[in-house]
Amino acid sequence: MFAILETQDLVTLVPWTFIAQICNLFIQVMLIKKFLFKPIREILEKRKAQADAQIGEAVKAREEAEAMKSEYEQNMQDAKAKANDIISNAQKAATKQSEDMLREAGEQVVQMKAKAENDIALERRKAVNEIKDEIGSMAMEIAGKVIEREVNATDHAKLIDEFIDKVGDET
Repeated sequence: MFAILETQDLVTLVPWTFIAQICNLFIQVMLIKKFLFKPIREILEKRKAQADAQIGEAVKAREEAEAMKSEYEQNMQDAKAKANDIISNAQKAATKQSEDMLREAGEQVVQMKAKAENDIALERRKAVNEIKDEIGSMAMEIAGKVIEREVNATDHAKLIDEFIDKVGDET
């Protein structure tokens, strides 16, 4: 019987004990909720807020990096366009300058040729006039000598040789 009594005491429900245990359970739940769950929830919320902030910063940094990248690419395209314009302008200027130099050199050659031709023509006229003057004066001398004396065949040959010698010496 002793064994049956012990089993009965374990299974029986004492109302005051049961109420005290339920009150104890509610107090424990309230304490756990206040001192354990609330701080953990606050820590989790802080971590979540911090993670959200870091994600937001990362997204913002990524957007800024993409904006900087697009600006850099635009600047590179502008620089390439400017470089191509500068090269094109330099090539055009060099071509124009070389054409101007060639044209100017051609004009100088034409002017020099015309001046040389004029100088040659002037010198030729001068030489022809000098020769005419000399031939005229020689002819006058010869005529004077012929008039002074009578010319025979040997004298005539002599006069011609003298004339040729004088013309050869003076030229």
